[in-house]
Amino acid sequence: MEALKKTAQDIIDLTIQGATNIAIEGVKAVVDYAQRLPSTMTEEEFIAKIMEAEQIIRQTRPTEPAMQNGLKLLSYEMKKNRGEGTENLQEALQKASDYYIHLLKSTKQQIINYGASLIQDGYTVMTHCHSSLSSQTIIKAFQDGKDIRAIATETRPRYQGRKTAEELCNAGIPTIQVVDSAMRWVMRKMNVDVIIIGMDAVTSLGTVINKIGSRLLALAAKEADVPFFVSGSLLKFDSDTMFGKRTEIEERDAIEITKDWENAPANLTVLNPAFESVSRDYIDGIISEQGIFAPELVYKLVKEKYPFMVEL
Repeated sequence: MEALKKTAQDIIDLTIQGATNIAIEGVKAVVDYAQRLPSTMTEEEFIAKIMEAEQIIRQTRPTEPAMQNGLKLLSYEMKKNRGEGTENLQEALQKASDYYIHLLKSTKQQIINYGASLIQDGYTVMTHCHSSLSSQTIIKAFQDGKDIRAIATETRPRYQGRKTAEELCNAGIPTIQVVDSAMRWVMRKMNVDVIIIGMDAVTSLGTVINKIGSRLLALAAKEADVPFFVSGSLLKFDSDTMFGKRTEIEERDAIEITKDWENAPANLTVLNPAFESVSRDYIDGIISEQGIFAPELVYKLVKEKYPFMVEL
């Protein structure tokens, strides 16, 4: 359990970043814990332990459907194999984990390839926060021989955009870092050709949930008539939104904002929302393993590709 709790804390502390990485490490933590439990346990004891472990991981990032869907698959497999013995349950969980992690990794390269095809020679590409998909998409276009440059926001208060800037610079791409509040200004001054960001979740209506500031960037893009694309796997589909539930927006600790502020007023209220929604009206297309498509097609494609996510 200690190893699982460490993974949970690493996700909370952003030591593990990126929706895909969080999903992989979260699912692995639960299954590794399951394999360490004695096979002599009764099924009831085993299932109770796994449910407890899943809950610990689930609570680390409630806005990460890629991880939530992986945990749902584990629960689905436990129900399906119940009555076959604890050892069988352990084997079923391992197979489900291997299958899901394979999906996450294989779809990633497909998305990168689709996204890179959008970036043309001579383009200035802008992105926000840190998404391994977005970074690798831009890098792939550059490695394909396209003469491009990139603009990355800092993404306060945790500055995940600095990681993006480092990755792009290390790949040899001329990169500009800009404070979040200058995103509209730099879009106009630097003649941005296309914007590609990642996503933490997508709803049944095609609304995207991503790092705070994403909607501001989308609004600025709409005003400037700059194409705005979101890259992410359909495994990030929030199935709860099919029933009218709104995706939860995580409110992070105020200390992330005030830690460098000496003598901050004791009676000051600080808000630190980590994510926000981007309406499909501002999204030109979603880049996924199924290609590039209009956001309103999300539910249809999820149902066709991953029926286990909508049948649970």
